[in-house]
Amino acid sequence: MKKHVSLFLLFSLFTLLPLTASAQSRLQVVGSQLCDESGSPVMLRGISLGWHNLWPRFYNKGAVKWLAKEWHADVIRAAVGASSVDDNYLENPEFALQCVTPVIEAAIKNKVYVIIDWHSHEMHTAQAKSFFSQMAKKYGKHPNIIYELYNEPVNDSWQDLKQYATEIITEIRRYDPDNLILMGCPHWDQDIDLVAASPLEGVSNVMYTVHFYAATHKDYLRDKMRKAVEGGLPVFVSECAGMEASGDGPLDANEWQKWVDTMEQLRISYVCWSLSDKNETCSMLLPRAKSCGDWTDDLIKPWGKMARAAINKKP
Repeated sequence: MKKHVSLFLLFSLFTLLPLTASAQSRLQVVGSQLCDESGSPVMLRGISLGWHNLWPRFYNKGAVKWLAKEWHADVIRAAVGASSVDDNYLENPEFALQCVTPVIEAAIKNKVYVIIDWHSHEMHTAQAKSFFSQMAKKYGKHPNIIYELYNEPVNDSWQDLKQYATEIITEIRRYDPDNLILMGCPHWDQDIDLVAASPLEGVSNVMYTVHFYAATHKDYLRDKMRKAVEGGLPVFVSECAGMEASGDGPLDANEWQKWVDTMEQLRISYVCWSLSDKNETCSMLLPRAKSCGDWTDDLIKPWGKMARAAINKKP
């Protein structure tokens, strides 16, 4: 009981403090809160690029610079398509590295955080271990780096995911002892309650991801996330949007605002999906938008404008 009270008091104190985010500071997890290296709480708000093998044209330094400087994103997510879609990492790792490298290096140059996301719905332990080993060796010295181990597991049990996470984290920590790591949970990153009941043991600087699409995922998922955070679990929303879970359908502005209000209240960092140009609601740009930024309002679709407005509302 005393532990829970202490965590609650710590959480309450953090909600009263000003939040800042500078990628010159190495991130750390304190209780359920993301903090900078001095222990001050931070909250990141940013944009996810679409799958690298579907929208490689946005994987460039100009796009990253525009998101950082003009959209004021604290964090950029590079979605490395590991499997499922053609020309993925498993089929063509060289192409994946050609795409993700300029994004990571531009994020470092522009002083924002970058999530290196293993964007998969199936478990590929050996290949993920090899990929993250390369990333940690090359970039682990930079405080900007965040590793996302598994985007939206579908059929894996939490027990199997715990074993997977432990293996990949051990590999990363051989080369990068302290940068932030994100781990997904079962059922498309919905079952955060299973994680809260049995989090990873013997690991440090790890947060757990929740994904939501506001027109589909409403109070029931917000309540599960709130309960997990208030119980002491560190949560990071590494993918979210305002429409249905399909990525299409109408925007639900009311439910989106409820999510934003909840994340702001709980100081949960979040990343909006996605910088892409498909004919669907969740793609933020029109096909005639340039690849490297300079996106005027007539090129930004309604969801892109909503996402940009949300991440610009910073204390």
